[in-house]
Amino acid sequence: MAASARSVQVAVRRAVLPSLVVVLGATGTGKSKLAIEIGKRFRGEIISADSMQVYQGLDIITNKVTPEESAQCPHHMMSFVDPLVTSYTVVDFRNKALALIDDMHSRDKLPVVVGGTNYYIESLLWKVLLDTGQQQQQQQETPGADEAQHLISELEKLEGAELHKRLTEVDPDMAAMLHPNDKRKIIRSLQVHEETGVPHSQWLEEQRGQEGGGGLGGPLRHPDLCIFWLHADMDALDARLDARVDDMLSAGLIEELQDFHVRFNRQKVQTDSQDYQRGIFQSIGFKEFHDYLTAPECSTQQEKDALRDKGVEALKMATKRYARKQNKWVRNRFLKRPGDNVPPVFGLDVTDVSRWEESVLKPALQILDSLSKGEEPSIQPIRVQEAVQRNKRSRHMCEPCDKVIIGDLEWTAHLKSKKHQGHMRKKRRSDQSLAAPTAPPAAPEGTESLSEAHGATAARGDALQGSPDGRSSHTEEPVTS
Repeated sequence: MAASARSVQVAVRRAVLPSLVVVLGATGTGKSKLAIEIGKRFRGEIISADSMQVYQGLDIITNKVTPEESAQCPHHMMSFVDPLVTSYTVVDFRNKALALIDDMHSRDKLPVVVGGTNYYIESLLWKVLLDTGQQQQQQQETPGADEAQHLISELEKLEGAELHKRLTEVDPDMAAMLHPNDKRKIIRSLQVHEETGVPHSQWLEEQRGQEGGGGLGGPLRHPDLCIFWLHADMDALDARLDARVDDMLSAGLIEELQDFHVRFNRQKVQTDSQDYQRGIFQSIGFKEFHDYLTAPECSTQQEKDALRDKGVEALKMATKRYARKQNKWVRNRFLKRPGDNVPPVFGLDVTDVSRWEESVLKPALQILDSLSKGEEPSIQPIRVQEAVQRNKRSRHMCEPCDKVIIGDLEWTAHLKSKKHQGHMRKKRRSDQSLAAPTAPPAAPEGTESLSEAHGATAARGDALQGSPDGRSSHTEEPVTS
């Protein structure tokens, strides 16, 4: 709470609006609605921080604002990347968005960042991306950029175990913090080392050591920013998300997907070059309807309807999972993290949409009005401090399960899992079998001594006891960065 109070005092001393307003929240919480209202009242312009909205097309499935909504307040960072481009990165976004923020400041406009793509937002709030090599990434036509893309393409062909082995050779500290299955992050670390000759872990350590830096990375770009988190009861939000999918269907979602598939995706599917992990094709909603969009022409209407219904249900489930992931990020990144480089977050409850103006709009405007007058807001930022700080990057090896576990919390959960308990039972049975004594040659009937009989019984008893604590043998390797 002390860190939050200090951050609020910084904004109060300025006696002007924050240099940046950020509207966070799960999908379906009304982030755009609040951002537009703030923009209209405080000479603001909106920057979309959504990794799928930068692409042209799929306006319904990516939930872009309508022309009527965008007319109320200028919007940026939407629908300007060709949908067939798969090399657009968070660095590209960051460079363009930061330039927009500087331009708005020069025109005395309030930048309002709204969106739910976590790493896009983080790139604007903290200095968390490497500055090295940016010139190459900005100049897309240079040989350096082509070589970097070729390197990524070649690495993506390898299995996670091989990638992790390569990272261990050049950056063991980073490898110790990454799971072998986390191919995207491993490839990024290998790319950093290839382009700079410096281990990724060393770059990150230097970043954290900068003035104002901390566990989250480099320092905040805008210490006086104001963040609103729109949150809701999950049961209420789930119902709202289901209804929103139904509204999308009514607005022409299926027709939009079919048209986009014919123009951009059908040929990829036919040549087996479709990749639902790259570009706009990874958007929630497109891959869920893959079976429906690629159904053979000879399929009956009943079969097509069944595939369509399957896609609708898959879309609803994926949307609700994504909402939970977004909320988890806010809690872990802001609410549970101590430190001066964690900005304050003002929570706004959007559970009851009938009270939106009273519970969302009015408090948000009051907070901004107080900051602009140099007054401390009557509504305090929220902060949930964890009782015990856990190491999210500790590495554990479970030998019975032959599995690597990253993170203290994940390790604790693994030890309690049914799969682990099953492997432990198998291990105990195997240990008992190996510990059982070999039967001696049969003695003539009636010649076994009492001492021999007692010794055999004791040995069998020791074998049946197994491991004294019943836990798996594992190694925990401390992480150094």
